[in-house]
Amino acid sequence: MSSIEAILSNPAYHDYLAILKGARNGFVYGVKVRFPHALIMAILFGRGDWKTRLRAIYRATKQHALNLAKFVSLYKTLLLVQKKINGGKERSFDTFIAGLIGGYVVFGDRNAVNEQIVLYVCSRVVASFLSRAKTPYNTSSPASGVRPLPPDATQFSIFAAVCWGAVMWLFNERGETIQPGMFNSMTYLYRDSEHWNNLRTLLWHNK
Repeated sequence: MSSIEAILSNPAYHDYLAILKGARNGFVYGVKVRFPHALIMAILFGRGDWKTRLRAIYRATKQHALNLAKFVSLYKTLLLVQKKINGGKERSFDTFIAGLIGGYVVFGDRNAVNEQIVLYVCSRVVASFLSRAKTPYNTSSPASGVRPLPPDATQFSIFAAVCWGAVMWLFNERGETIQPGMFNSMTYLYRDSEHWNNLRTLLWHNK
């Protein structure tokens, strides 16, 4: 055990072990994020018996978790390779290159899970261009020393209005362009609520 602990605490192995730890954290985070989401979606919109739904939950959770594990490990590996090529120095655009290649390799395959993840990331990238407020979300100091700042309130209000106006227009006029999970949710909210047969289907059961 002492020899293992010596390796774990040796700075020479830090970057390599960080790749392993990153893969582990990516897998765990993927399970935590996808499983409850897939479970709720199966309850609300799932088709078939529960055996079929459980298989769908397992597949989505497995894919999300493995893809995050692959991306984190590939991203960290590419950063390490670039660092070694550059004589041990890190450059600001190394992260973009690593993310670019990792995103193409891991998330470039078009499927429902990857599409949701990419759209989530895209929305965060677009929202990052809004001006920031002067006070952070909270006063605690993270290990990195960087505290995320919320968007400017006025710009966020305009951004929210444009996003919702656009998505509602798309849903009504170009529904085929919306991601399937969101389309199902919007159908449940805005179209299924137009139909009922009795008090039960009005207040208790959708159909």
